[in-house]
Amino acid sequence: MSCMNRYLYDGTADGLLSAIAWIIEEEPDPEQVLLLERKDTLFEEGFFIATDATLAESLFFRLRHHAPDAAHTLYTFMLAEKEGMETSLLHYVALAFTHGDKVKGHLTHPGVRDIVTVSRKAERELHRMKGLLRFEKLQDGAYLAKMEPDHNILHPLAWHFSRRLRAQHWFLYDVRRRTAARWNNGSLRFGTIEQFTTPALSDEEKKVQAMWQTFFKTIAIPDRKNPRLQKSNMPMKYWKYLTEKQGE
Repeated sequence: MSCMNRYLYDGTADGLLSAIAWIIEEEPDPEQVLLLERKDTLFEEGFFIATDATLAESLFFRLRHHAPDAAHTLYTFMLAEKEGMETSLLHYVALAFTHGDKVKGHLTHPGVRDIVTVSRKAERELHRMKGLLRFEKLQDGAYLAKMEPDHNILHPLAWHFSRRLRAQHWFLYDVRRRTAARWNNGSLRFGTIEQFTTPALSDEEKKVQAMWQTFFKTIAIPDRKNPRLQKSNMPMKYWKYLTEKQGE
């Protein structure tokens, strides 16, 4: 593959999407293009495409209009923060503009298969977290839920609970990425928390947790215990934030 077919971007999400938009516009055959994150090494070859946030946003909205399912797959793929798949994503998006939502049927294409596979994993974790997340009431009356997801699903999860959780004030904290969402009287905001100390629980919350743990142990009939099924529906990596699994 010649140097003319090799492109570099800055490693950001906006940089990736705007590079894809530029390549689709300028290159007659995106299938012959390699897209990589710039590492700033001495002998790095390739043409650097500057980041253009407007171009990135335009690409997503055009794709959503042309192929809504493919745009959703692109969105959930981006949540996965998967490195080294830029060329696959380029090929996927280019094919989506050509074939529309029928692109998901092109699973024999390695780029399409890779993007769809990763996207589905992120989608499954997002769906699972909607049911597994546990909010605890703090002393000041606010609610807090902590999590350590494999994928960066804080934003869609927070928007989900902003429509369904009626509490006036709650926090959602991603322990791994040190990012947080805060809902306060109808306003949702996102930010980074470098040093996090778990606030004190309310007395009411402590009583509820104790009752819930007792209830869970009571209904867990030993003869019907199925650890394999339980781990399939509720993987062990999530247990540390589940009230009913504390002390196991």
